[in-house]
Amino acid sequence: VQLQASGGGLVQAGGSLRLSCAASGGTLSRYAMGWFRQGPGKERTFVATITKGGGNTHYADSVKGRFTISRDNAKNMVYLEMNNMKPEDTAVYSCAAKSLASYTLLVTSAHQYDYWGQGTQVTVSS
Repeated sequence: VQLQASGGGLVQAGGSLRLSCAASGGTLSRYAMGWFRQGPGKERTFVATITKGGGNTHYADSVKGRFTISRDNAKNMVYLEMNNMKPEDTAVYSCAAKSLASYTLLVTSAHQYDYWGQGTQVTVSS
């Protein structure tokens, strides 16, 4: 499966952005999905994940209550809604897919993911 993230840009602190991840070459419903980010000079970190069917989600503490991950398997799309953004959210955001049999397993470790898309830059100004 090929993944392409989009929707990044420049936003002021307190603002919102919606990232999209489009999947092609495969059926998205076979995969648990995740969003990760890598800030300037930092390592890649987990942001959010969603189960295959979309029934369960998990977030990094730093974004909990501000970000929402969702998916539309019929459209082969995954989204990350980001609200009340902070300068520390500035990073390149990437989506990833993990092939799973389980409909309930959440995957939070980057090394467990099978496929990665190109990232999209998000910059939050203070």
